Amino acid sequence: MVWILKPVRSISDLDFARKVALDLLSVRPRSEAELRTALAKKNVPSDVVDDLCARFREVGLLDDAAFAATLVTSRSEFSKRGKYRIRQELREKGVSDDVAEEALAEVSGDDELTAARAVAAKRSRALEGLERHVAQRRLAGTLARRGFSPDVVMQVVKETLIS
Repeated sequence: MVWILKPVRSISDLDFARKVALDLLSVRPRSEAELRTALAKKNVPSDVVDDLCARFREVGLLDDAAFAATLVTSRSEFSKRGKYRIRQELREKGVSDDVAEEALAEVSGDDELTAARAVAAKRSRALEGLERHVAQRRLAGTLARRGFSPDVVMQVVKETLIS
């Protein structure tokens, strides 16, 4: 005979949700939508999720504006991505458009141009020896996939592949 035991939950739903949320937030900052989705996957009741999110916002553990600002800084300075790609990532993470635009306003056109130039300088080494139009197309594709605007892409391609 095989005994099947149901797991006994010795802690309340709120304590369970708090532990899951704190574990997730200890790895990296998260948007409220990400946290809500993760808690829903753990079958935490929606009223408990609402209470927990309200408390976490109150104490500053959950702040979409701060999350968006951190992500924008990280992606623009270290990952060298353009505003379009960063905006898309913020949407995927559930950040509202207003909050995303406010965070993206911190990235100037010069910052974006500098990042695109850094990507182009690195990528252009791999394009040496190719026909000019092929190199231009590939560099433009690389910059576009990183989320730089068409104006920035064209300017950087012209600067980089002048020879």
